Amino acid sequence: MKIVVIGCTHAGTAAIVNAAQLYPEARITVYERNDNISFLSCGIALYVGGVVQDPQGLFYSSPEKLAELGVDTRMRHEVTHVDTRAKKLSVRNLATGEEFEDTYDKLIVTTGSWPVVPRLDGIGLENVLLSKNFGHAGTIIEKAESARRITVIGAGYIGVELVEAFRLKGKEVTLIDAEPRILSKYLDGEFTSRIEQSLAAEGIRLALGEKVVGFAGEHGRVSAVRTEHGTYESDLVILCIGFRPNTELFRDQLEMLDNGAIVVDEYMRTSAPDVFAAGDSCAVSYNPTGKAAYIPLATNAVRMGTLVARNLMGPSIPHPGTQGTSGIKIYRDNIAATGLTEEAAREEGLDAASSLYRDHYRPEFMPTSEEVLLKVVYDRGTRRLLGAQLMSQVDLTASINTLSVCIQNRMTVDQLAFVDFFFQPHYNKPWNYLNAVALQALPKEAVPAKEPAPRQLQEV
Repeated sequence: MKIVVIGCTHAGTAAIVNAAQLYPEARITVYERNDNISFLSCGIALYVGGVVQDPQGLFYSSPEKLAELGVDTRMRHEVTHVDTRAKKLSVRNLATGEEFEDTYDKLIVTTGSWPVVPRLDGIGLENVLLSKNFGHAGTIIEKAESARRITVIGAGYIGVELVEAFRLKGKEVTLIDAEPRILSKYLDGEFTSRIEQSLAAEGIRLALGEKVVGFAGEHGRVSAVRTEHGTYESDLVILCIGFRPNTELFRDQLEMLDNGAIVVDEYMRTSAPDVFAAGDSCAVSYNPTGKAAYIPLATNAVRMGTLVARNLMGPSIPHPGTQGTSGIKIYRDNIAATGLTEEAAREEGLDAASSLYRDHYRPEFMPTSEEVLLKVVYDRGTRRLLGAQLMSQVDLTASINTLSVCIQNRMTVDQLAFVDFFFQPHYNKPWNYLNAVALQALPKEAVPAKEPAPRQLQEV
């Protein structure tokens, strides 16, 4: 069996390693147009801020490690055309210019994503940079050394982490976003308002609700960012607007969402026989809505890549869907979220309700007892959990993983209220905060249910 993999980031690496272990007789060839693989782009801000000193720690595999598994990894090779009917592909060696064809029995598409680059005046000026791969990280660090005024465009996770890192380096930092709130895809206003206050208190200038219209420059280098409302002088600009799937190779050959994300079934199969896809190049089943959605997260990528390998020879283990669970640390605040925000749930046309809980996470008689802010979002009619958000200056973020499992298993807010959690004063109160937020959402009147038959207790 001949397996060809296009792209080798998170999903690709997971698919390759698992396929090599499961099918030792298979010939596996990987085509990667970059000069490195498996870079953890989520660590760029940590590298920029000096938290990570050795960037090699941001790589978790290499062509040499894959070679030990018998994998033929072709670095700096770009696939220029794929014919999914004939099972053929055309490849160009970017180092030599040589072009050749290859064939496959099974094709794994893990081509990843690329930053959104808007068509704006001045976008090609020097010092207007992207933040995605290892090369970008090195350029950002190099350029930031001499920059005094740095502007980040896009207030998602990467943008917020970068402004914090630049500010820690003593830079004058501006964060611009067309949305009126930061992190609006992940958190509701009760959370983002507090984060915005902490960023402003650290000296970061926020320009929210402002759409960028262009860039000004001097001698070919950026000097300012222009928005609909003002101009911000800048020596360095980082674009963090979002990502698009890297799937042009398969346009008109594979079923896709409008944004180009490849549609796969629960076994990671595309609409073409023997073609599988995983990671940022494709859509994933989003459990809170039951729809296919584009959620480019490393966690989704490694799960999907692993499942591709497991399902190559036939349906074996289905993908359980995702809640888009994520987390971030901003200064002293530990923040995590899963599923739909209340705002997003209403935009989906759901009759959403929520419960917001603010209290000490453990008894006040303990030496310290920080506050936790926790919100759950649920469907008003079915009571089914749709999402949750948590924030505290003590790290309670793992609790969001629990709520992710609850959403995946279609639990109701009423069931969450009475889940069996342990009590120990070091960690929580007799009513765990996960119970407490759900207890607040219980109906105000007790409506008797139909009486079930008595349950017999089994002797032990």
